[in-house]
Amino acid sequence: MSTEVLSEAPVDAYGTPLIDAGELVPGTRVLIKDETRYASGSHKEPAARAVVARAAAAGYRRVVIATCGNYGRAMAMASADAGMACTVVLPTGWSDGGAFMRAAGADVHLVPGSYEDAVDESRRLAQTEGSIDGNVDGPYVDAVFAGHGVVAHALHRALGEPPAALWIPVGNGTTIIAVHRQLRALGWSVPIHGVGSADNNPVVTCWPGPYQTLPPDCVVTTDHNQPLVNWHALQGPEAMEAVAATGGLVHGADDDELLHAQALLAQHGAQPTAAGSVALAGLLRHARTTALTGTHVVLLSGR
Repeated sequence: MSTEVLSEAPVDAYGTPLIDAGELVPGTRVLIKDETRYASGSHKEPAARAVVARAAAAGYRRVVIATCGNYGRAMAMASADAGMACTVVLPTGWSDGGAFMRAAGADVHLVPGSYEDAVDESRRLAQTEGSIDGNVDGPYVDAVFAGHGVVAHALHRALGEPPAALWIPVGNGTTIIAVHRQLRALGWSVPIHGVGSADNNPVVTCWPGPYQTLPPDCVVTTDHNQPLVNWHALQGPEAMEAVAATGGLVHGADDDELLHAQALLAQHGAQPTAAGSVALAGLLRHARTTALTGTHVVLLSGR
């Protein structure tokens, strides 16, 4: 099995590799955009750095966010590099319990309940003097979108022509919106396929619409699907509109499919978590019932 890391000119200092995995799906060329290679291990790092830069320029001394793990790691590192204080609110028992974030210098608050409970607590804490709400739907949402959108420019420079499809993980829907906006600005028409945890995210369960939140006690969090689970995706409606506008689809993947995709990616030198492998899991599931051709790009989101 041959694996090639394609040459690309990154759009900023945080460029990550594009790996040619060949015919993981018969009849297609699968390219892996390994966004886990950031120092934080999270594809959210450019967004976190963009938020911190905006907060520092505005004179804030502390950024406060909620996280399932990925955004917290990225924000802890971005804040430390900029000399900014950081508070991360994490649901108890999720991720590594905040160990990485504490080691990076962040103050970690553990709260019982779900990600949505952590968001509520982070908004309360952000009201303290000198602090700013750095959540993905907070006052710096434009910086979040700008950060997440850099991957579109990297793909544009690396590929030269639009792929047949782009496969993106779904949590709050932020990455899908950001990438869609940047692809449109670049003049690229690319079907976007969003992939989330089956039955555990309203973008997945409501597709193709209308959007409705899930009952909070209906979602099931496991060690493998944690970052993908939401009973309310903060930017879900707009993410669904973005997918529909491109002619793409939304897919669900269960834990077994996440683990299978993770194992396949390891054979190509990529080391995401099971949840970070969800985009490939969705592609593999879709290929079981649909004949696919062309180049398909899958985004890996965390390690």
